[in-house]
Amino acid sequence: MRVLVAGAGWLGSAVARALAARGDQAIALRRDPARVEPLRAPGVTPLALDLTAPDAAGRLPAFDAVVACQSAGGDTAEAYRAAYIEANLTLFAAAARHGARKLVYTGSTGVFGQRDGDVVTEATPPAPASPSAEVLVEAERLVLWGAQGVPACLLRLSGLYGPGRAGLLTRVREGRLSLGPGDDAYMNFCHLDDAVAFVLAALDRGEPGATYHGSDAAPTKRREVVAWIAGQLGVRPARSEVPAGGPNRAIDSSWTRQVLGVTLRYPTFRDGLAPLIATASASPHAR
Repeated sequence: MRVLVAGAGWLGSAVARALAARGDQAIALRRDPARVEPLRAPGVTPLALDLTAPDAAGRLPAFDAVVACQSAGGDTAEAYRAAYIEANLTLFAAAARHGARKLVYTGSTGVFGQRDGDVVTEATPPAPASPSAEVLVEAERLVLWGAQGVPACLLRLSGLYGPGRAGLLTRVREGRLSLGPGDDAYMNFCHLDDAVAFVLAALDRGEPGATYHGSDAAPTKRREVVAWIAGQLGVRPARSEVPAGGPNRAIDSSWTRQVLGVTLRYPTFRDGLAPLIATASASPHAR
């Protein structure tokens, strides 16, 4: 296949490399022309284009499928609308023009603002708790309706981490992720390698109009996450009496893993973070 990877940042560039490694051709798209050339590799062609620019759809080369994993340029509802509504409309228009057979949109479990600690499955209705989350829900509707007749599916990803994105360790080390009121809330994670596996599985076997969850097999309460990381780092876990905000829900990806045939490489956050901690500890700059 010739696959357009729209938003070839940390996740998208990994998807592009994985596509090339299995023999597909990837077009790795980013907004910033100064940041596309490092994406060039065997099987990966970089492309600089702002999907919200006039006639952006007409400037995209031919492709067979799309992975839409672009990110917002800010935290406002307007920035989210540009990235997830306007840009997706451009992708759908180009996909229809070129007769693409699949669009996979990597959404976010941030559409679930539940605070009751319940299990959230692919069938659970979204409960947006902010203006930006409301835009994410609108983007999901756009994708699931299959704009302009292009077959599309939705893959919601949990908190991503992996090589190059291990801020969780820094937050615990510096005390910004702490114990205290609200630490019984669930945290949900997905390692980069597993996220790529979910994306490729959705691209290959995802059904039009279907919703999938890309998350590990073990949602874990924050107190357990903080205590384990602190123990691995050899620091005392910080404590705060300020109630933590944010959602409290356990993302269930078991159905997705079954129907898409995904076997997790890192089924728990411990499995995924342990190598990162070992690497950080071996670095001469480790504290």
